[in-house]
Amino acid sequence: MTTITVTGTSNDQYETRITDGRHAFSADEPEPLGTDTGPNPYELLLAALGACTSMTLFMYAGRKSWPLELVEIELSHDREHAEDCERCEEETGLVEVIGRKITLTGPLDAEQRERLAYIATRCPVHKTLSSATTIVDEIT
Repeated sequence: MTTITVTGTSNDQYETRITDGRHAFSADEPEPLGTDTGPNPYELLLAALGACTSMTLFMYAGRKSWPLELVEIELSHDREHAEDCERCEEETGLVEVIGRKITLTGPLDAEQRERLAYIATRCPVHKTLSSATTIVDEIT
């Protein structure tokens, strides 16, 4: 199990310190709401998905000895009205939409590219975001 500690104080209402025991970094909101000392929570979410996707693709290509040289992923987050979202199952309300543009560099053939496109959907963070997730809160 992974444990992350996020600490915020009333001095800097939106700036938070994030630690995992080995690493420390900040999250914040952009100005004027926050002081922009780090990525906002949605940027961190997109970064997690992008990092996991890249790692998963390199892991798979490495096991197959495929010539994958570079993975570049552009991610976006938006909310769309369900009735405007052709690829969404919901029919009403707002739908969270994450866009992912993956560019693969290296002398890969069409079959390898197609397989890597599928493998990108199998990264653990993608699977978590695509599934029903339960968050269990304990307030002390």
